[in-house]
Amino acid sequence: EQPSLRVFLPAPELATGRAVVACPGGGYSHLAFEHEGCDWAPYFNKQGIALIVLKYRMPNGHREVPLDDVRQGLRILRNYSEEWKITKVGVMGASIGGYIAGHAAIFGVDDARPDFQILLYPVISMLPHLTHLKSRERLLGANPTHEEEEAFSLELHVNSLTPPAFIALASDDEAISPENSVLYYLALLKNKVSASLHIYPKGGHSFGFRDSFIFKHLWTEELEKWLSMIE
Repeated sequence: EQPSLRVFLPAPELATGRAVVACPGGGYSHLAFEHEGCDWAPYFNKQGIALIVLKYRMPNGHREVPLDDVRQGLRILRNYSEEWKITKVGVMGASIGGYIAGHAAIFGVDDARPDFQILLYPVISMLPHLTHLKSRERLLGANPTHEEEEAFSLELHVNSLTPPAFIALASDDEAISPENSVLYYLALLKNKVSASLHIYPKGGHSFGFRDSFIFKHLWTEELEKWLSMIE
């Protein structure tokens, strides 16, 4: 019921001036706060990147609540930019947390717009044949109009100002259709936004930072390379 931020700062001698606000998944029923949030801290910190894990509120019939929380989290981080020597702020999200992160990337303005986005097996669309229906119901209610579905479908609102994206998922994900990520990637390309899409043959849903994901070493190396290229 109360949003909060958990902050993990790198050692001062390693700090690069970059930070990531992480939005764990959980289908708007709970938060996968560890393996899609706090467990990432050593990985980012060793690269000199601060990790800030957002504990956002559930919608409970108020669709703007979790979306407002991530925007406010980004603003708070910008406010600490001088103290923590942060120059670039990214957003990261897994599953429905990927939707929250992507929404901030597309609709955020001024100090609530991230400089880059990292999405893991994200919910992107609210269209019924693509979305995660339980998450959509918890966000938009049981019977959203087609206009509401389109208004909240991120793939329909990508524009040239959308920040660069790194997207990772498994093709055997049975919880969130991989088509969500593919359509988002194509929308990014159409708008000439730099994007990196990584689809692995096995891994299912919600692998996060778990060692059980057999491609963990591969995709985290790819993410590290991508992060090093963020200007």
